[in-house]
Amino acid sequence: MIPLYHNAFLFMEALNKRYKYHFSNKSFVVSAVIAIVFLLASFVVNFYAGTYATQSASNSVQDIILSNIPVFDVDMIFLYGPLFLWLFVALLFLYEPKKIPFILKSIALFMIIRSVFIILTHIGPFPDQIPFALSPNNLLNRFIFGGDLFFSAHTGLPYLMALIFWDNKLLRIIFILTSIFFGIIVLLGHLHYSIDVLAAFFITYSIYHIAEIFFKKDKEYFNEVATLQ
Repeated sequence: MIPLYHNAFLFMEALNKRYKYHFSNKSFVVSAVIAIVFLLASFVVNFYAGTYATQSASNSVQDIILSNIPVFDVDMIFLYGPLFLWLFVALLFLYEPKKIPFILKSIALFMIIRSVFIILTHIGPFPDQIPFALSPNNLLNRFIFGGDLFFSAHTGLPYLMALIFWDNKLLRIIFILTSIFFGIIVLLGHLHYSIDVLAAFFITYSIYHIAEIFFKKDKEYFNEVATLQ
């Protein structure tokens, strides 16, 4: 029987070779840097869009689902669920660095497009949504909670990951279930209108195919079967 430490050593050695292989590719490094910058820029755009939408939010409206179900205290899942999701995605990055540029650029594109959507219509949050264990003046409240409703990032981003990893059946199922789970959570907490959740699937599907066109080379590199795997 091969000792566990020997298997771990072989794994780390293979991973080291994989990193050397990809990061010795100048075009990959440039693309990865651009992806990081694009992602950071999208966060800035999203912040100001969310702030504007929250400050401009008008009255709430009736919703066929929210108006007929009680509100549930799901704030911890809403806040920390995505954290565990992105830690999992980060592990996928670490394991297969060749996927970094396309994934980060796709997420950034998602954030930019969502920013456009949330500044177009300023519907206020549903009146009985759950309170959060954050200060009302907390910076996080200004750019995540409030008027930045359409469409739901909690639903859309896991679905985007499902589309990106569609060829991997296990990951596809994990991300689709996560997307549905978060969609249910935001509805139970009355944190998004039902249209925010439902529309997220259709808009995210379009964003993914736009990303495939805009970032074609990154997508090809994503799918490439490298010499060292």
